[in-house]
Amino acid sequence: MKKVLYEHTSVKDRQIELTSLRNLKMARSAHAYVRGNTAKFYEWLAGKAELTVPEGPPVWICGDCHVGNLGPIANAKGKIQIEIRDLDQTVIGNPAHDLIRLGLSLASAARGSDLPGIMTSKMMEQLIEGYEAAFSKEEESGDMPMPEAVEAAMRHAIGRKWKQLAQERIKGASPSIPLGKHFWPLTKAERAAVADLFNEEKTRRLVTSLRFRDDDASIEVLDAAFWVKGCSSLGNLRIAVLVRVGGSKGELCLMDIKEAVDPLAPKYGDVAMPRNNGERVVQGAWHLSPALGDRMINAELLGKTIFLRELLPQDLKFEIEHLTPEEGTKVAKFLAHIVGKAHARQMDADSRAKWLSELKRKRSKTLDAPSWLWTSVVDLVMMHEGAYLDHCRKYALLETG
Repeated sequence: MKKVLYEHTSVKDRQIELTSLRNLKMARSAHAYVRGNTAKFYEWLAGKAELTVPEGPPVWICGDCHVGNLGPIANAKGKIQIEIRDLDQTVIGNPAHDLIRLGLSLASAARGSDLPGIMTSKMMEQLIEGYEAAFSKEEESGDMPMPEAVEAAMRHAIGRKWKQLAQERIKGASPSIPLGKHFWPLTKAERAAVADLFNEEKTRRLVTSLRFRDDDASIEVLDAAFWVKGCSSLGNLRIAVLVRVGGSKGELCLMDIKEAVDPLAPKYGDVAMPRNNGERVVQGAWHLSPALGDRMINAELLGKTIFLRELLPQDLKFEIEHLTPEEGTKVAKFLAHIVGKAHARQMDADSRAKWLSELKRKRSKTLDAPSWLWTSVVDLVMMHEGAYLDHCRKYALLETG
């Protein structure tokens, strides 16, 4: 890797560097490989036609429902909730796919934490229990208690202010985005396109709609940079934009522009869904994570479909690098419950009852989880571990060759 990552002579050079960086990120651990390789998951799914995964009601699903894609999200008025926070892969599809993807992510985290195999079994039991609870009549009585790992993330999110975000992302007396490992220069064409985007009225309305800002306030782009962020999406267009709202003494905000690409997640064939990928992501967000959907719009930039939102200090992802046996089962149940609520709110009473009944079928005498879920997760863990080792070997050969 180069010592100075942001000195590129062309967009092509930038893409080469991003591909190398993505390979490095995915080689750090099997858990990171699972998070960064959505394609491998759906390749497996497509090759398992004989697997008896139930077909749930057609609802918007996350499509890439791993642990890192859930976390605290602030709505337009600043209220914080735990929701699905990444909707790049969202489609109207089978809710069972989100369950399997989350199960794989949790099983991978358990193995990375050196938990005994029996704990993975217990986590899958708690996962399905938490998910099913979102469809029960008792769900109206209140939210599920947060495990300590989730509470810690919430406390951190609630305590974060704009000043902390600015310290992390912005430098100097004249506010700018610091170029370096995480931010690279844009081309002239990209800078001009960003300026044009923020001259559009719908973009101005998005910026001024949050946190009780004046609806008629002016906005000014102070700086913009290519954002080296994510893993599975690393290499797609991603731009951070520093904006001032309300004149020379107004407040600063950081906007996140992200390319919307074709989803890998399969959609149900008989449902209507936006063909424009930016519109697809925004609609999926409205249904799955209203706090996030209210803060997003779709647009175009240099011929690419994009979506954009303001990055708020409270928007954080869960970083679960080490799980204890007790926390592992609690986290599995809680996160599955969040996903269940996102699915359930899109169904009528009859659909919820039928889906819950289907989920309760096919339980073995020794495992209180559906056999299709357990079989899927075990199969996927074995496949991903082999693919991860092969990825590490190929990456090492490239680096030394």
